[in-house]
Amino acid sequence: MNKTSNGHMENQRNENESSPERIGTCGYVLLFFSYFLIAITFPFSLCISLKVVREYERAVIFRLGRLLPGGAKGPGLFFVVPCIDSYTKVDLRTVTFDVPAQEILTKDSVTVAVDAVVYYKIKDATMSITNIENAQRSTQLLSATTLRNVLGTKTLGEILSDREHTVEVMKRNLDETTVAWGVHVERVEVKDVRLPVQLQRAMAAEAEASREARAKVIAAEGEQKASRALKEAADVINESPSALQLRYLQTLNTISAEKNSTIIFPFPMEFMSYFSGGGPGAKGNSKM
Repeated sequence: MNKTSNGHMENQRNENESSPERIGTCGYVLLFFSYFLIAITFPFSLCISLKVVREYERAVIFRLGRLLPGGAKGPGLFFVVPCIDSYTKVDLRTVTFDVPAQEILTKDSVTVAVDAVVYYKIKDATMSITNIENAQRSTQLLSATTLRNVLGTKTLGEILSDREHTVEVMKRNLDETTVAWGVHVERVEVKDVRLPVQLQRAMAAEAEASREARAKVIAAEGEQKASRALKEAADVINESPSALQLRYLQTLNTISAEKNSTIIFPFPMEFMSYFSGGGPGAKGNSKM
């Protein structure tokens, strides 16, 4: 794409520079009188004829309405013929402007407000004057239109997560049009994507529900692992009755370490059979 753009700009520049200076007989007469006027008013005429452009500027000169061959002049001194020459200064520095917030309907039918910033510079001063009336304003309007067109083909998720690809597509689309104006778009950045308040609340509720669901799953997995560990511990204690008594003593030690005024003693359920049934021989006596 860059090779094609550079080739187009080179062809346009060659056409402008190779066009012969045809000002007609009347034009040559006016040119002669202008030079004659400069000569008889020398050196005072130098104040009008000599012009200066800065390092970052170029001057596009028109003689009797026709573009002078040789392209833009500058930087430094250049000569103009009073009365028949007119010139326009063009700034070649990088220009930055904000694209106003655009209300965009995304591919998944969500309305968002998006604003961006565009960096561009004049690549060819002659083309920026001869091919378009106002290169700066035209680039700004084209940037706003391109922003809406590009983001309108993407979903909300793509706009939020894939900004690099989005701005690259915007830059490429802008370059395809502005190359004929002598303008080069250097960079495009999406500043902010503003969502409606109701959509923000819905997304927040969705995210909260998702977090709660993950927390419940993690808690359930923890309970499952804990129950398996308790089952294994119960199997180990069941193999040795003395281990259960040691566990009782360990529990008492833990309770007493907390300086509690109440101590709970575990009471084996087997002892209750002596009180409820009258001891081990109660069942035999009742049969007799």
